[in-house]
Amino acid sequence: MLQSAVVLRLGKLMLAAGAGSYRVKSSMAKAASAVGLDRHEATVTMTELVTSSFIGERFRTEACEVRRVGVNVDRLEALRRIVHDLRAHETVEQLDRKLDEVEGMHALYGAGANAAASGVACSGFCFLNQGGWIECLAVLVAAFVGQLVRRQMLKRSYQHFFTWMVCGVVASAAYMGIVSLLQTTGIAEGNHQGGIISAILFLIPGFPMVTSMLDLVRQDFSSALSRAAYVVVVMASAGMAVWTVTFIFHWEVDATDVAVPTGLVLHVLRCFCSFIAAYGFAMLFNAGVKASLLAAVVGALANTGRLVVIDEFHVPWQLAVGLAAVTIGLLAQLFVSRASLSRVALSVPAVVIMIPGVPFYRAVSALNNQTVDANVAVGQAAGNLAEVFFVITSIGVGLAIARIMTDHNWRHDVATSEHVILPESHGSAAEPGQRPDHRSRHR
Repeated sequence: MLQSAVVLRLGKLMLAAGAGSYRVKSSMAKAASAVGLDRHEATVTMTELVTSSFIGERFRTEACEVRRVGVNVDRLEALRRIVHDLRAHETVEQLDRKLDEVEGMHALYGAGANAAASGVACSGFCFLNQGGWIECLAVLVAAFVGQLVRRQMLKRSYQHFFTWMVCGVVASAAYMGIVSLLQTTGIAEGNHQGGIISAILFLIPGFPMVTSMLDLVRQDFSSALSRAAYVVVVMASAGMAVWTVTFIFHWEVDATDVAVPTGLVLHVLRCFCSFIAAYGFAMLFNAGVKASLLAAVVGALANTGRLVVIDEFHVPWQLAVGLAAVTIGLLAQLFVSRASLSRVALSVPAVVIMIPGVPFYRAVSALNNQTVDANVAVGQAAGNLAEVFFVITSIGVGLAIARIMTDHNWRHDVATSEHVILPESHGSAAEPGQRPDHRSRHR
């Protein structure tokens, strides 16, 4: 059936652009109803789709593999608009033409702008992790170079595990070279080794991490577990890259010697750095200007509030992150209804800046610490990993609570692939309650 083929094509495009399982399933179900299928079921993982399309007692089951997965918010938004505008009696040819246009879309930002976004985002991240101007400058350049290499490697279809490891080595080595040069020339004094971890934070797989947690809440375990495994693998590869570089050159990632401002000045700078970090990550996800700006506003408000309640009211980090995630979800919904954007386009870039990449990489790097007892190093690593687990869990719970509060389909446990009733298209010749037969046209 041509109907099942075009629906599967829509699912493949959404999966390749980074959509979560729930979004892929619900979109395919709506498209299936639009082109005349009676029912559509799907099983989704991070890289595979298995679908069954039904017309009466006949059905067709298809499977496909999506190897070139990534994140492309601009394409996701285009696909979301197509699905939103679907009407009953949509023809396969019409939907195929729309998907052709989406497939032909180019990236919004060139290699230079994309790499610059990485550098700015990680530099802002560095300040939020108590880095000074030396660290932020070195991170800016190192993350720029690292992202430039990553984009070129992904463009040439290099394997993700290998790509993340190479980029981790490149970015961390670039940071070390810049700091060493500044110290050799006398421009920088003191210890600035700890900032090396911020130089590779552009490698955090924020989109699959968030969609994995949301899929888990929706009980889409096949998708959630495959995405979680991917996140662990690529983060471990980047962590091992830093481990190798710091071990060879005897860098202590916990070392820092930075004076930071206090009071109102600190909060203003944190707000600004949260804004540019969220904006930069939105650009990395190929979000448009409007989506990037709104995501940056959401991230700046929520993350600054999180840091204030931690510093001023001594709220535990995990609880503060959970409250900030709820705030991000609610603010994203507020802007979604006014800006015609999806929640994921606004919430993920805003929440990525709260993902504890630094403790994770410090946990891996702690294993190479030869200056303390091995049991102490293992204890430090275990403590950092526990911190990462609870913070990430808090992010997932916060986003899920916000989604449940604002979305009827998340409050109730309903199948995502159930039959969808679509509005009639303008000028339809069908009688009320009558469904035209598409089968002879598209079989």
